[in-house]
Amino acid sequence: MSDFAPQTAVITGGASGIGLATAKALIGRGVRVTIADLPGEKLDIAARDIGALAHPLDVREETQWEALAQAAFDQFGSVDLFFNNAGVGGPSGKLWEVDPADARAHFDVNFWGMWNGIRAFAPLMIAQDTPSAIYNTASENSLFCAVPRTAAYIAAKHGVLGITESLREDLPEHVHAGTVIPGWVYTDIGEARFMQHGMAADDYAAIIVPQMLARERFVVSHKSNLAQIDERMHALRSAYSANAFDDTADGAPDYDVRNFIARMRTRRG
Repeated sequence: MSDFAPQTAVITGGASGIGLATAKALIGRGVRVTIADLPGEKLDIAARDIGALAHPLDVREETQWEALAQAAFDQFGSVDLFFNNAGVGGPSGKLWEVDPADARAHFDVNFWGMWNGIRAFAPLMIAQDTPSAIYNTASENSLFCAVPRTAAYIAAKHGVLGITESLREDLPEHVHAGTVIPGWVYTDIGEARFMQHGMAADDYAAIIVPQMLARERFVVSHKSNLAQIDERMHALRSAYSANAFDDTADGAPDYDVRNFIARMRTRRG
């Protein structure tokens, strides 16, 4: 897609880490930004320091999402870029040792929080009928298991990738949807003694903002991720090559669901 020039943006998880760094980078380009995060001094100070508007938000609460979306459209008139970024680190341990209640609580933030944001902003962005973009933050853990014994986090981030890919097909052409896939970045989502060895958030923002402005489908950063991605893809391809029924061969029945749906739509049309 061609570049677009957003004039306004809303960023959740905007009081620290990737959200704050991205907000600073966009403001540096002249974009008016609202940052949303849990209420408190941290949010207020962050907004004041970078020249953004602040809005309190608990991503688990649908009514708070509705209030954020309404406030943003009232303040700006339109929202050109919605960065659905807020998230937390999850419980750690072997899957069967993790309390299911903790895993469900994690999904309430990292998966349902994303879902709630899409529900709040997508209809309004569709209605404004101007070029815009929705970006959801996943993780390298949406593509492979980067951090051992974090099943809830990995599953939620795989889910974010999935809902974003599905969302793309629900949106009209003027509203783009893409997935931001951070590698190892220094944020407060994990313990500082470990996270401090990751990429600086400001350096990361400098990499991803141009991709977001180009409305890329996947916004990426760390090329080292390809080794683990390739390992998974190789295993998948090997399994299909060795074991799958070849419904692509001449004369074979076509079991491709997408092909079937396309044929049905053609017949109905």
